[in-house]
Amino acid sequence: MLFLRSLIFTSLMFLSVLPFAIPAMFSGLVPYRFRWRYARNWSRFNLWMLKTICGLDYRVEGREHMPDSPCVVYWKHESVWETMAQTVLFPEQAWVLKRELLWVPIFGWGLAALRPIAIDRKSGRSAVMQVVRQGKRRLANGTWVMIFPEGTRVPVGTEKRFGVSGALLAEHAHVPILPVVHNAGEFWPRRGLIKKPGTIQVKIGAPIPAEGRSAPRHNEAVKAWIDAERKRLPKGRG
Repeated sequence: MLFLRSLIFTSLMFLSVLPFAIPAMFSGLVPYRFRWRYARNWSRFNLWMLKTICGLDYRVEGREHMPDSPCVVYWKHESVWETMAQTVLFPEQAWVLKRELLWVPIFGWGLAALRPIAIDRKSGRSAVMQVVRQGKRRLANGTWVMIFPEGTRVPVGTEKRFGVSGALLAEHAHVPILPVVHNAGEFWPRRGLIKKPGTIQVKIGAPIPAEGRSAPRHNEAVKAWIDAERKRLPKGRG
């Protein structure tokens, strides 16, 4: 039954891309705020399906730490779940992602309409400076910048070096980094079909300011918090 529920949810999630992405592909004349709300509703719908079909819900701690103005947000990346959850939990935002995602037929074309910061991860410093330049513009326009600092999904229990682009952006834009940790990988594993029932625990930490720190030191402080708090989150059923 667990396999069947997971298969049904996954199939419906993929099918739900069509009514989202196809209108988004032709939304150039629609104000951006409407495109953004449409994307958020898509994420809400999928999280609702996840709870209804698979019995997988979530609980958030630390909402009081969210600042009034936009900043850089670091998310622990170990599942597909957080790619949808960040859209629901935070205001209008831009995602730093690999540009290859924009080449995915239909889904990627719709994603491009949401103004992500799409980088070529092989281009090294050029990609880092692209995040800084475009991220500053997004922040100045009132848009939060979401970053998976590990660059890719990592298995539960794995710690990976953080990229420096987010810390440099925070330094140049004079904003803090807001760390977010969760245990979604315990329920919806990396590259896994099975979605276990339970409650994903999400913890939002206090903003970590850039002032007085170099970008690498800033990264170290955020990584230390994320790694320590991830180990404190429960395993299995939440």
